[in-house]
Amino acid sequence: MTGSEGSGPPGDTTDERGDVRSTRGAAPTPDPEARRRRLSEAAVVRAVVWAARIVGALTVVAAVLPAPRRILGGELRSTLGLPAGLGLASLVVTALAGVGLLLLATGLRRRKQRAWWVATATTTFLVVVNLLHVLDQRRGIGPAVLVVALLAALIATRRYFVARQDPGGLGRSVRSLLQFGLSGFLIVWVLLALNPRRLVGDPSIAAQAAHAALSLIGVTGPVQFEQRSVWLDDLTSAIGLTFGVVALVVAGYHLLRSPEPRPSLAPEDEERLRALLDQRDGDSLGYFALRRDKAAVFAHGGKSAVSYRVLAGVALASGDPVGDVGAWPGAIEAFLDICTRYGWSPAVLGCSERGATAWAKAGLDALELGDEAVLETATFSLDGRPMRGVRQTVNRMQRSGHTVEVTRLRDVDEAERTRIAERAHRWRGAEDERGFSMASSRVADPSDPDAVIVTAFRDGEPTGMLQLVPWGRDGLSLDLMIRSADADNGVNELMIAELMAAAKDHGVKRVSLNFAMFRSALERGERIGAGPVARGWARVLRIASRWWQIDSLYRFNAKFRPTWYPRYVLFPAVRDLPRVLFVVLEAEGFGGRPPTLLRLLRR
Repeated sequence: MTGSEGSGPPGDTTDERGDVRSTRGAAPTPDPEARRRRLSEAAVVRAVVWAARIVGALTVVAAVLPAPRRILGGELRSTLGLPAGLGLASLVVTALAGVGLLLLATGLRRRKQRAWWVATATTTFLVVVNLLHVLDQRRGIGPAVLVVALLAALIATRRYFVARQDPGGLGRSVRSLLQFGLSGFLIVWVLLALNPRRLVGDPSIAAQAAHAALSLIGVTGPVQFEQRSVWLDDLTSAIGLTFGVVALVVAGYHLLRSPEPRPSLAPEDEERLRALLDQRDGDSLGYFALRRDKAAVFAHGGKSAVSYRVLAGVALASGDPVGDVGAWPGAIEAFLDICTRYGWSPAVLGCSERGATAWAKAGLDALELGDEAVLETATFSLDGRPMRGVRQTVNRMQRSGHTVEVTRLRDVDEAERTRIAERAHRWRGAEDERGFSMASSRVADPSDPDAVIVTAFRDGEPTGMLQLVPWGRDGLSLDLMIRSADADNGVNELMIAELMAAAKDHGVKRVSLNFAMFRSALERGERIGAGPVARGWARVLRIASRWWQIDSLYRFNAKFRPTWYPRYVLFPAVRDLPRVLFVVLEAEGFGGRPPTLLRLLRR
């Protein structure tokens, strides 16, 4: 009887297809004091963020209304003897300050130090502008009070904005501002110098330079154009403003960009993680915390840890926390604290239902992403009608001369380990390595002596290979499945069947196979009586399977009649979900930022 037949282990449920879907495991209790403090701080920051958004929006609206406020356009300008054009320039800069506050709200939400400094400086400028407006126009006290209140709130909450930025971001920000600003200035200046006949009069070089500089902020300069050359005025204005906006945006990005450390797992952290993995059975994905492109943060006392990688400002953890379940809340709080410290958005990929509950209690939202297929050696069998397809494939492969060898990596000598690694590299070819939450990123590594290597042979020549890593004391988790280009169809089914046949000899009671993304959606779309939405969504997933192995992985796993364990993705809020999913695709090797862009960002 397969693992999908029968009632399943206590605490599991059986779906309509007869597949066992696990719901086991009670979530640990988080530290209420730490969670209360973090949520209280988050509420204060959220209030400041919304205040900045409101002030920014009102500032922009006031600047673009058909009858805008006349800043320095009345008695005060006359008294101080200021030029008339200064009022328009002040209005443009004020509008840009409002837009800046709207953009800075995102940095404030992530509690970034530089975002606080820039927002405070911008708000101070708006306070001055509003006070000048009150003195000049004898009105506008309400907006002035609102801006002053925002400045007071920013100063009062300074201690909450602790997130550090990229150490080299300030230099890159200044460099970008100068490069784009100077480029736009020179292009406009050269255009003016090359077209003297299209200008009114004979403007001096200083006037042309002033015109080029003002074009960067969208203000008309002192140079006048002939009636037939209005297009040149429009062209220089568009070029100047474009370069000015790009300069501000790129400089602001580098200034506020969160640090993205190069991924690496410190040797001492790897030793501590291995000790935690040896103590308890834990999650089937626990061993993948040992990936060398992850970092680890430990709970106070070191009884639990969260491994993660930072991509595009998102700290992406995978699987459940490693170690003592009772210490999970401490590791989760430590992870969230480090995310706050560096302005990263926390996210978790592929955690179990118990892990998702623990993360949800810490304040993250959960979304079911798919299911993990697990085979139980005690119940797995090729007998019976449901397994007829796999059984026929295995028999056909055996009759055609295929054999399979199952061995622990510790029983393989160094020369053979080298051949295994070279073979896997050769079979992969130019294809990018994929996998983050369910891959170790190394093959036949001597640091993984308990890994199991399954090799298929045809007439003595290797044609396929599986690598499985330990899952606690009596389980294995699939790490790598690869075959040669000329391998016969069915070699993967043969290797899995032979692995399950030899599992008891290796002390293995359970084997975790591939993760089937959106399995429930695909299954619902196939049911009799499925509604149009379910069928439509399943069809979209099958179309997407042309590029990503969604439907094919589900069907491959399903043929072994496994127990399905739901897996989840967690994120701070719905607005963060698109960004988190983008990072997930990049981490898993299915897209993301191109290498050229990454090199430019690190320059």
